Amino acid sequence: MRRLLAALALIAATLGVILLAGDGHGLRRTHVTADGVPLYEVHPPAGPGKRPGVVVAHGFSGSAELMAPFGDSLATQGYVVVLLDFAGHGASTTPLPDDAAATDASVDALQHDLDVAVARLRSLPDVDPARIALVGHSMGATEVTRYAAAHPAVGATVALSLPGSSVAQSSRPAHLLLLYGSLEFPGFKAAAADAVAHGGPDRRASAVPGVEHISILYAPRAHRATVEWLDRNLGGLSGSRPLPSPLRRIGGAALLTSAFLLGLYPIAGLLTGGRVRTTGAGGRVRTTGAGGRVRTTGAGGRVRTTGAGGRVRLLRTASAAGVAVAAAAVAALVAPRLPTERLPIAIGGFIAGYTTVIGLALTAYGIWREPATANGRGGRLVPLIAYAVAAIALPTSLGLTHAVPVGPRWWLIPVLWAGFAVLAYGTERATAGHPLGVPVIAAVVVGALTGAAVAGLTHGFVLLAVPPLVLLFGWQALWSAGLNRLGAPAWLIAAVGSVVVAWPLGIALPLVG
Repeated sequence: MRRLLAALALIAATLGVILLAGDGHGLRRTHVTADGVPLYEVHPPAGPGKRPGVVVAHGFSGSAELMAPFGDSLATQGYVVVLLDFAGHGASTTPLPDDAAATDASVDALQHDLDVAVARLRSLPDVDPARIALVGHSMGATEVTRYAAAHPAVGATVALSLPGSSVAQSSRPAHLLLLYGSLEFPGFKAAAADAVAHGGPDRRASAVPGVEHISILYAPRAHRATVEWLDRNLGGLSGSRPLPSPLRRIGGAALLTSAFLLGLYPIAGLLTGGRVRTTGAGGRVRTTGAGGRVRTTGAGGRVRTTGAGGRVRLLRTASAAGVAVAAAAVAALVAPRLPTERLPIAIGGFIAGYTTVIGLALTAYGIWREPATANGRGGRLVPLIAYAVAAIALPTSLGLTHAVPVGPRWWLIPVLWAGFAVLAYGTERATAGHPLGVPVIAAVVVGALTGAAVAGLTHGFVLLAVPPLVLLFGWQALWSAGLNRLGAPAWLIAAVGSVVVAWPLGIALPLVG
């Protein structure tokens, strides 16, 4: 089995690397920093004359790398593209003045960054400075619309998922296309319709079917509509040239991620010398006898016998869910009072505080149900923590968004990691490592965070973070199930599983100060 999994992991990794390795269109990429703003240039193959140029701006918690598919699509159509990392995002070490990007200071900072990007684009020798356009998503859509309204020389603007129409209430900007996902919150459709109704004559709003706030970035229809709008207003050169697939990067990242998961069991076999124990979370040794009956021995020598369906562990999971619900109610009162607002990632600090409170309650419940201290023998599996970091950071960095910590993120990620580790450890102890443990507790946590955002106890951005958080918890559940199968102790399962959730949050949430 280990050899088969290793072979499948190698195949998935090879296919992922092939997808991530290149675009196949001869594009030239350059990374520069201008006035403290990280900029990523994408140039089409050399040709006669100067080209139209486009600045592409990401949304809240995004990065230039998240918008890279638009850079690919536009550059293959003959546009020179500059993507930027706004203050507090991606590779930028300059903090955003506030955690909502809503104050005058934040607007000034974001407009400054756009001004730097536009100036850099106009200075490039292969760009026609008279043919400049802007493309932005979410927060970036707001800022490019605001910038184009103040700079009539901008020839065209595309706003994807514009959060509000206040920046588009006059005749400027001209030549504005508004795209939104059909599965987004109704407010995005209303903002687009209002911007068209109260703006200039050359505006259009269009729904992209079957996508929400993040997946719109990977929708071929959104890319084609953007290119056609810029071609019409800037005299682009693309014609009927085919677009590269926006899914190339994320598809490669998904394959690489699958390769790491498939490689977990073979790597664990190497670390343990081929001896894989069937020890459950908390150091409990499970042996299956005839008829499918399971004898479970705790570290304190207590013996419980359950049927093949594992009814005792399932009941513990249900009870743990009740404990988590009660703890979430307490966390709603406690977490807002923790000094997390002083952290450079205030939203992340709130989430860490929230998960810590729930995790401590689950740990206490698990210890009450099984008070003996379970040490487990997981020393040989400790390198799996580094393996988990690579499994989340490498695919994310190569195919999704900026995943290398900069500035304070180097110590903020461990803060988030600790919060989610407490939650993960409590989950393992309280549910006795049941396969449904992580999904059930994750559902409680996500529901509680959603309720906190709706009630105004934390930033409303948490609502937009729910879909990726669900995916991360699902990814953690796979790691938990695999490590339980390998006989890893609860503390190691918690350390490994929590890093695959904490790392993406730590590198995505904006730095503020």
